[in-house]
Amino acid sequence: MIYQVSRPASILKTAVRLPASKSISNRLLIINALAGSSELPQNLSDSDDTRVMLEALSSDSEQKDVGHAGTSMRFLAAYFSCRPGKVVLTGSERMKERPIGPLVEALRSLGAAITYAGNEGFPPLEIHGSKMDGGEITIDGSISSQFISALLMNAPTMKKGLVLHIRGELVSSSYVKMTLELMAENGAQFRWDEGRITVLPGTYAVGDYRVESDWSGASYWYAMALLEEHARLRLSFLKNDSLQGDSALVNIFHGLGLVSEFRQGQLVLTRLARIHPGIFSYDFTNSPDIVQSMAVALCMAGIPFRFTGTQTLRIKETDRILALQNELIKLGYVLKTDKKGSFLAWNRQYCEPDSDPVIETYHDHRMAMAFAPAALVLGHIRIRDPLVVTKSYPQFWEHLKKAGFRIDEEF
Repeated sequence: MIYQVSRPASILKTAVRLPASKSISNRLLIINALAGSSELPQNLSDSDDTRVMLEALSSDSEQKDVGHAGTSMRFLAAYFSCRPGKVVLTGSERMKERPIGPLVEALRSLGAAITYAGNEGFPPLEIHGSKMDGGEITIDGSISSQFISALLMNAPTMKKGLVLHIRGELVSSSYVKMTLELMAENGAQFRWDEGRITVLPGTYAVGDYRVESDWSGASYWYAMALLEEHARLRLSFLKNDSLQGDSALVNIFHGLGLVSEFRQGQLVLTRLARIHPGIFSYDFTNSPDIVQSMAVALCMAGIPFRFTGTQTLRIKETDRILALQNELIKLGYVLKTDKKGSFLAWNRQYCEPDSDPVIETYHDHRMAMAFAPAALVLGHIRIRDPLVVTKSYPQFWEHLKKAGFRIDEEF
């Protein structure tokens, strides 16, 4: 299926009830399960990733299939390692290509019985869980913060707790901070010294919690506000003091002429003037999930950029660096990077665009949503496999329609 997304006929003004944060939702589900609580958080995400997590935690089946949900794979690998019983944890073909070796090795060093049911270092995993003693381990911080979060959430249930040494640069440290703050709000005790996190043994005591809206989902609307001169958008239940690293959008887009005002549970987003900062530079180490929406928006706005801290994008739902290069070149924009993906840049190098391009999504929800705002500049854009948005933002296309976009289906 292909959606052709066409720009609104009038000025872009709308109120949007954003989806709940799946990052917070999935962490709370693990913490709730470890606490033995049957009460679910309020305003839980209705994304595919959270649905998969709920099913895996509630199902009695030994076989747990998480599909494309990388967060669920990592969090559940640690959770089931600490719970008595056998589980086979598997996923999509792409999931079987995403490395999980460092997390498995860390869990094994704590006493976990895990074997690879396919290729060494990759899912699927056969896990024979048991109560762990805990102790002291070292893990490379430059690969995935989700490995660290997975270990930390289970640490209070270990007899000795956990002392986790982080080797090298910690990528996406905002997500580790989110994990620790959610743990603390539910009774865990920790200390974070430089390069070392100590979690004391104990128990979780969960209470009422309302999950805030997803700042990553807000990034697509920020992109629209940048590209539409008189846009006025109201986005619901976004916190100014959010746990989410992607709340950096407020400061990032302020430098591009957008004003974010928090009013009675809503964020009011307006564009006063477009600012051309020369070459826009930003380190996305702590907010890699907004790179795609930023790259497309800045190309559409004609603003050259150089992003750093992008290396983890190579091992997401797809190779997001390569995917952005492949799809933006169809629109006439040539992006540069290196083998590791440690930077992504556009220096206003253009090429001849395809005559009627179709944007491929690579089973990646963020590709579909990042390219949709381009319709404001191009008039329309065609996107293949658009329903991948259900992974994190199931109502995205309906929200675009409400905002005045026209969406035509092609089969």
